[in-house]
Amino acid sequence: MTSTAPTLILNAEQIRQKIRRIAFQIYETNFEESAIILAGITGEGFVLAQALAEAVRSIAPFTVEILELTLDKSQPSQSTVNITPTAYDYTNKVVIVVDDVLYTGRTLAFSLQPFLSVPLHKLQVAVLVDRNHPRYPVAADYKGYELSTTLTEHVDVVLSDENRMGVYLK
Repeated sequence: MTSTAPTLILNAEQIRQKIRRIAFQIYETNFEESAIILAGITGEGFVLAQALAEAVRSIAPFTVEILELTLDKSQPSQSTVNITPTAYDYTNKVVIVVDDVLYTGRTLAFSLQPFLSVPLHKLQVAVLVDRNHPRYPVAADYKGYELSTTLTEHVDVVLSDENRMGVYLK
């Protein structure tokens, strides 16, 4: 008989360690910049971007701005990506798109679209969990944890609930 209870992959402390390590990697890669922008995908990706911003600010001398990217992940074709705040100029800056899980790359590929028509200094991707099932040509520059899974398994990242914070495999 198989268990239906989710398996804890990363606990809250391990997640905090991964976030801190990613923050140091972001600083090391971008130490010559005067500012970076973390663009978190709505939901747990945005919560991760907020946590990363706090961690980067604690170690780096540059400015860290946060944007929220909102899109309908359930649409089978490319959905419109809304950016909050809307009137933000990211020309010639470093933009790091942040999401909780990189599965097929579809959500991240769509999320990169608004930045492709703007001359950026760098466009990078950060994820907490990389599941290694690429269908789109998107790779993470910063990864907290690599987890090879089957297509039928589901990874659930909980960052917004301090009592349940963790990465779970279902």
